[in-house]
Amino acid sequence: MENVNIAQLEDISGQILTWVMLRGPHVFLAIVVLLVGLQIIKKMIKLMGRILDKREMDPTLKPFLSSLVGIILKAMLLISVASMVGIETTSFVAILGAAGLAIGLALQGTLQNFASGVMILIFKPFRAGDFIDAGGLKGTVSAIEIFNTKLLTVQNRLIIIPNSAITSSSIVNFSTMDTARVDFTIGISYTSNIKTAKDIIERIYLADQRVLKDPAPMVAVSNLGNSSVDLTVRCWVAAPDYWDVFFHFNEQFKIELEAGGISIPFPQMDVHLIKE
Repeated sequence: MENVNIAQLEDISGQILTWVMLRGPHVFLAIVVLLVGLQIIKKMIKLMGRILDKREMDPTLKPFLSSLVGIILKAMLLISVASMVGIETTSFVAILGAAGLAIGLALQGTLQNFASGVMILIFKPFRAGDFIDAGGLKGTVSAIEIFNTKLLTVQNRLIIIPNSAITSSSIVNFSTMDTARVDFTIGISYTSNIKTAKDIIERIYLADQRVLKDPAPMVAVSNLGNSSVDLTVRCWVAAPDYWDVFFHFNEQFKIELEAGGISIPFPQMDVHLIKE
């Protein structure tokens, strides 16, 4: 009995020795690759963090991206190390691929919002505090998050928009440029003097210090309508002054034109009664 046990032990030890002789160098190399790979991944994550800092990346996105990249790189490293020691990784990779596909299909909308959020934070079509029109919704950006963007309307209402809805439509950023053009269309009656009306309008915008001299403001006849001669007024102001100038000039044009004898027509209907 003892001879059998000794023979079995010798057989097992021989198999172990044979495996060590055959696989030992591969195992040693795999351990070296694992340790060196982990150090390289660690340095790559730190380098990525510095790059994100230089690009002024959103604080909520930086740790998420670093963790995501770190997990992906470590998974690739472990698969490579496993193949070096003779472990079959084809089926393992296939299982991971199938699981990833299933998760991706289940979270399709969420992942689309996430990808859109990453694109917004990287390319910065707008920042917090900008006034934008995104997908027909206007408001001031209060927060840019991973899955959605929050807008505050001029009525101080909070709108939460999925990021995919923003990136799939046109974005108008009213805060990007330092200046903005204010446009008005003023209708005067056909009996009013055009030159007098233009002089009154020019006097109004030239007297306002908020109106920029370059580009020069202008007023011109833009349309001969059914009941009015339409004057188009354009002037440039600093972007923060846009609404103040818009509301102020609308009032001033009405007051000054009427004081100057200029009639501002409105649609009317004449009804003629014919007696038989």
